[in-house]
Amino acid sequence: MVKKAPRRTAERILEASLDLFNRFGEPNVSTTLISAELRISPGNLYYHYPAKDELINALFDRYEHALNELLGAGDSVRNVEDAWFFMHTLFEIIWQYRFLYRDLNDLLSKNRRLETHFQTILKSKTRAVRAMLDSMGRAGALRIEASDQKATATSMVVVLTYWLSFEYVQDPRHALEPESAQAAMQRGAHHALTLLMPYLEDGQRAHLQHIVAAYAPANG
Repeated sequence: MVKKAPRRTAERILEASLDLFNRFGEPNVSTTLISAELRISPGNLYYHYPAKDELINALFDRYEHALNELLGAGDSVRNVEDAWFFMHTLFEIIWQYRFLYRDLNDLLSKNRRLETHFQTILKSKTRAVRAMLDSMGRAGALRIEASDQKATATSMVVVLTYWLSFEYVQDPRHALEPESAQAAMQRGAHHALTLLMPYLEDGQRAHLQHIVAAYAPANG
């Protein structure tokens, strides 16, 4: 049996950092704690990532890549079922890197690179949501005027960006724990898509209500 090659130290450092940042919040995790978690010397960690910001930027690059790959599918959404899957998958990526959103204001105030890139991400999210609305309109799933489309897309992006913060404020001790993930993402997708209710074709509105009802225990 061929043994698997050991994971590179740099990869292990990123994985451990992501887990610790997500669990405790980035401001509460030091490089010393990361080193201790991995049972490596601080010097070994410093060799791969000379500053904590470099760790954060490397994780952000992964997040940005995964997000942009998904956002390109916005113009393939044809109906509420597609939209539910699209929104839920967006929330899955956000959840995977939830420390970025949990500590967003603090991170942006300290890291100029994140500040500029997050502005780009907001624009990309808005373009993707507007592409989704255009595509659903062409498929006959909804009717929305251009003036309403812009405001609706912006509101949906606000929900995408700040939903986990809302969850956290409601239950700081448990909201961002792994066992809360599915319920939190389903609630987020539900509330984002509820913004489309006034514009959906009758059959699509009924189908969205059916989808939401199927997740009623999680949406509580």
